[in-house]
Amino acid sequence: MLEPGLTPRQKAAVIVRLLLANGETLSLEQLDPASQAALAQEMALMGMVDRHTRDQVVAEFCDSLEQVGLTFPGGIEDTLDMLGDSLSRDITDRLRRRAAMTGQSDPWERIAALPPAQLADLALGEATEIAAVMFSRLPVPKAAQTLGLMPPLRARQIAYAMSMTGGIEAPALRRIGVALLQAAESLAAPALEGGPVERVGAILNFTPANTRDEVLTGLDQDDADFANEVRKTIFTWANIPQRIDPRDVPRIVREGDQASLLRALAGAKGKNAASAEFILASLSSRMAESLREEMAELTRLTDAEAEDAMAAMVSTIRRMEEAGDLFLIAGEASDDGAGVTIKTADPG
Repeated sequence: MLEPGLTPRQKAAVIVRLLLANGETLSLEQLDPASQAALAQEMALMGMVDRHTRDQVVAEFCDSLEQVGLTFPGGIEDTLDMLGDSLSRDITDRLRRRAAMTGQSDPWERIAALPPAQLADLALGEATEIAAVMFSRLPVPKAAQTLGLMPPLRARQIAYAMSMTGGIEAPALRRIGVALLQAAESLAAPALEGGPVERVGAILNFTPANTRDEVLTGLDQDDADFANEVRKTIFTWANIPQRIDPRDVPRIVREGDQASLLRALAGAKGKNAASAEFILASLSSRMAESLREEMAELTRLTDAEAEDAMAAMVSTIRRMEEAGDLFLIAGEASDDGAGVTIKTADPG
């Protein structure tokens, strides 16, 4: 095969131009910025390429592809994603930290993965301006959780300082991220993920209502303060009216399994009935009426089927919250003797 009188960079430009001309959608974001810029500049300088040269470039490109046996990810992050659970969690975390500290990956991704309690400790040990940069880079739900753990005065100082973080350039932002990650390494990491309040609350979220109420009643007798803190972490079907913004209900309905939604709405009784009415009232009248008609067509539900359906909808809400698509309304926990309820703070 005759070699076209083109440089490798010009050949790459020909391939990219040909793909774009054929309507292909290309993503060159995986290339480093210098390579992206060089490719764009090369394409800007090239004029016409004759058909014979084009065909030679395409043939050479296809021959090169046919000789490829395997490809590997280009960086440590993609490699660890590919390996998945093949490596232990400790080794994976160690490699991710090392990559972030040596500039091979974004340190802010590692910082955002830290638990709120550790982020709060980190912010307390840094200058207000540095803490403000950190909060500006955190996902909103994680930032809100972390700020709630801070002393009020410190939280107010950080919130004010965030108004002055807009002009930071990328190199400085990376240096701050690496420094924070190094500081985080010196903090004592708990042997168990999450505190006892969060662990007990997470378990009770998925236990049957009768068992949950019995456990909370027993905790009240053993340690009322601990029981009250656990109640704050619990989110069940009965808590929906107090902790879900009505404007988020249509998205929850679209995201959830429709069969589970219908069974949950139809089987909600007693203290759970208010949540069903809240959901229907937060939808358009047409959609609510359609759901009521479908509920009426359901055969008789057992209590276990209804509870499973409500648990499935709660899991959907929790999944949306963890993904940052939903923010639960915070409030004070109270026990009215009929289960767990959440009382929102008085806006006045």
